[in-house]
Order: sequence, then structure tokens, then C-alpha cells
Amino acid sequence: MRDRQQLIDIIKQRLSPNRWQHSLQVAETALQMAGQYELELEQVYLTALLHDYAKGLSGQELLRLAEENNLIEDEVDREVPDLLHAPVGAFLVKRDLGMKDEEVLIAISRHTLGSTKMSELDKIIYLADMIEPGRDFPGLERLKCLSFRDLDEAMLFGLESTIKYCLDRGRILHPRTIEARNYFLKIIKR
Repeated sequence: MRDRQQLIDIIKQRLSPNRWQHSLQVAETALQMAGQYELELEQVYLTALLHDYAKGLSGQELLRLAEENNLIEDEVDREVPDLLHAPVGAFLVKRDLGMKDEEVLIAISRHTLGSTKMSELDKIIYLADMIEPGRDFPGLERLKCLSFRDLDEAMLFGLESTIKYCLDRGRILHPRTIEARNYFLKIIKR
């Protein structure tokens, strides 16, 4: 795998200036959270920087890469190909950058839809992506507070915010997001 500075240079060249700024803000937010939850800082930082590696690709290109590499897990993936930037990004980070850390690759892959099997790293990347300083949506301050207090409660709130956003705009709900929401609802009520 390439060293940290090489990765930063590659990512910076690959992403638009706005997307690069977003990735930097996600990385800084994730680092703050990682300190709270005592995760390995370098791993968190690199995962956050890499999380949108495939974001600049067109829906058609994301779909092509996903189909060629067996990354389609649900028919909704074909209907909303932009969501494929997460699994395709993980695939490209492994293939193009030589990243072998499976925890990093899984966290990149899960950062848009969530999962019923999320690690602490997965949750931090998902949440940091939602609460980085460039974001603005109803409930953001509550989600920020929860993110630094209880990752599972924050995940439930974040997933429900995403579901509400999709419902308000008449967008398709991905089954994995609903499954993840129901999973976090169950474990919080225990």
C-alpha cells in the first residue's frame, strides 16, 4: 500500500475541490469521534479520507463497475446507482491503491446505507459523513450530540433522518437502510 502522503495526493487529485473539502471535514470529524471512542486514529483518518473515492464517477460507470465485479446486492442498487459509490469505492481503493485493511474497506462500503453488522469504525465513518461542518439539515445538532455520546443511538437517529429525507422527496428507500434502522431500534430498546 502507498504511504499516507501518496494517498492524500491521489485522493486530492481525484476528487473535485468541494468533494475534497468534504472528505477533509469528514476526516477531522471522524478523528474527534475516534478520540472519544478510543479507536486507532490513523485507520480512522485514512478511512474517512477515502470514503468517497468513487463519488465522482457517473451512475453509468458505477453501475458498470458494480456489475463487472459482482457488487450488486439488491435490485435497488440498479435504480439508484449513486449509492453504489460506497461499494465501488471500496473495490477501487483495494484494486487501485493496494489497501488491504479489510476494516477500512468494509467501512467505506457501508458508509451510505448502514448495516446490521457495523463495527465502531463503520459507525464513525457513517456518522462523520453526516455531521461534518459542511452539512445542514433538520436534526443536525441532535445527531452531533448523539454521535459523541452513544454511537448506536446516533446510528438510529441518523438512519431515521435519512429515511425521512427520502420519504419527503419521494425517493426510493434502500432495504439495507431500513434493515439497519430496525436493527438499531431493537438493540437500543434492550
